[in-house]
Amino acid sequence: MSSPAITLIAGGVGGAKAAEGLAYSDYREGLKIIGNIGDDQRFHGLWVSPDIDTLTYTLADAIDREQGWGLKGDSNRVLSQLQQLGCDTWMHLGDLDFATHIYRSVQRQAGVRASDIARAVARGYGVDIPILLPTDDKVPTQLDTELGWLDFQNYFVAERCIPKIKQVCYHNAHLAKPTPEALEAIANAEIIVIAPSNPLLSIGAILAIPRIRSALENCTAPVLAISPLIGGQAVKGPAAKMMQEMDLRADSLGIAQYYEGLIDLLIIDEQDQHLKPAIEKLGTAVICTPTLMTERPSRVEVMSHIVERACDAFKLTYKNNRACA
Repeated sequence: MSSPAITLIAGGVGGAKAAEGLAYSDYREGLKIIGNIGDDQRFHGLWVSPDIDTLTYTLADAIDREQGWGLKGDSNRVLSQLQQLGCDTWMHLGDLDFATHIYRSVQRQAGVRASDIARAVARGYGVDIPILLPTDDKVPTQLDTELGWLDFQNYFVAERCIPKIKQVCYHNAHLAKPTPEALEAIANAEIIVIAPSNPLLSIGAILAIPRIRSALENCTAPVLAISPLIGGQAVKGPAAKMMQEMDLRADSLGIAQYYEGLIDLLIIDEQDQHLKPAIEKLGTAVICTPTLMTERPSRVEVMSHIVERACDAFKLTYKNNRACA
């Protein structure tokens, strides 16, 4: 069966789960992924791109599944030695993981496009599904907290998401240029899926890139989002906490309100079915279905079911005029 052209917009562990679910499903063939680069930061003189690496390692089946990030079987000898030398080592980087960051940093210093570097890293890990960057520019996510302004990793890792936040800023996003690959993936998509990622961090950083949001608003494909909240709680990460601190509803209705005007359909977990009428009042269609994705089989099952339900809801056909099924 031919596969529809699906563009997944993804960040964090939730995005990697959705990516893996589609990558190992019948819908792999037409899949492209736009990943978050707002979490990127420099450590030990090296440029680290956590969300892009997590996507790459997950699709390569090289991810440390217990942690949800990093490489399986990795060691920490370099980090231990750096600590002994007096370096600040709160950002966990494994020995094998360092190779990725060294390669990326050397290539960036040589003037190679960030998109080309990401493509080369993916190829090195045997990943043939396109992992696209929304921009080749640096757009670091920064948070205004009770401790002052913090870079994302300082907030997320060093401070363990504890400080209350007042504002999220995607630094220099207004100056960034979208990559032609990302715009093309949106324009040519037959289905666009926003992964169950943190909307303020992972997805917000992508939408902040000029022309990315407008491309989504004006595309011909239906845009659907999967709520990262179940029963008002995030499966993993600080999404619910952050939304509360920024005076947003910390539930699937709050997710619908955040994406209002951008999405056509919101996928919510069955536990949140009582929110369906309120979401529909916003003009957003709703599908209630199990959304928890644990191991690979459940990720494939959930994502396949979501694509099938979306195709049915929008009466979609694709390329060879066969309906999604």
